[in-house]
Amino acid sequence: MAGASSGSTASASPATPAPRRRLLVLLALGLVPWTVLVGSEVTLLFSFGLVNANPLHLTPLDDYLRFARGFAALPRYLQAWPVSVGCYLAALASALVGVVWREDPRVTGGLVVLTGLSHATVAVGLSRGIGRLALPLGPVLVLTIAWWCYWPAVRRR
Repeated sequence: MAGASSGSTASASPATPAPRRRLLVLLALGLVPWTVLVGSEVTLLFSFGLVNANPLHLTPLDDYLRFARGFAALPRYLQAWPVSVGCYLAALASALVGVVWREDPRVTGGLVVLTGLSHATVAVGLSRGIGRLALPLGPVLVLTIAWWCYWPAVRRR
């Protein structure tokens, strides 16, 4: 009996910090630009808004949507930006649940992949403009996070 209980305790201990680390990695993702748009000036698209370099100015995502007259008024590739943010917030919520209770890494990992794929659409659409280049930093990081943090957990299930 003692061997069985110590085995279950040993297997529970190493798994405890993993959900916290995954949550911290996802939180850090919100601090880096998801797309770097280089043209006549530099614009950074974050999960929370966009930053123009000249002049230095932050436009929160909700203000951007309001100025654009709503989600439906945006071109399809820009509609993917708030969709990717929604997937990201859902992934954050799922990871937070994993810290305080139980997380299904397949759900969180799937949401992370959807975040990356939907935001890749933004970068591709922005790159179609003449004289500008969109660097998809966020989608590359997001898909790396999905592979590094969630794929091993999905394979174990």
